[in-house]
Amino acid sequence: MDLRQLTPDLAVAAQIRPEDLPALAEAGFRVLINNRPDEEVGPDEDHEAMRAAAEAAGLEYHFNPFTPGQITPQMITAQAEALASPGPKLAYCRSGNRSTVLWALARAGQEPIEELLQTAARAGYDLAGVRPLLESLARQDG
Repeated sequence: MDLRQLTPDLAVAAQIRPEDLPALAEAGFRVLINNRPDEEVGPDEDHEAMRAAAEAAGLEYHFNPFTPGQITPQMITAQAEALASPGPKLAYCRSGNRSTVLWALARAGQEPIEELLQTAARAGYDLAGVRPLLESLARQDG
């Protein structure tokens, strides 16, 4: 599993499997955020399978699917709410990029855009393409 730490209490990852969840719980994660739409995975990794495995491992579970190019205000709000859950969190999608985008969008206006972009870059994600949206959200919050 390739976990990339964004903040002290948030890591992102590419697709994980139900059998990975006990080890993640043992490693201290308390919250699982699934940003991968069911249309991209088979039934063994769809949100129902992941919810059941997360609950069996004692993890709080959030399903906030993100189809590329289809960001909505509701998705940003849902991600912010999931990120506000107590304890270490793991958000995942196909590569970790969409989870990182949603994290940055949820933090726009609360942290400097440059810091958000640099944090993402340190984890291996280039968010330059969403900079205009980050700036727009920061203006709305500011």
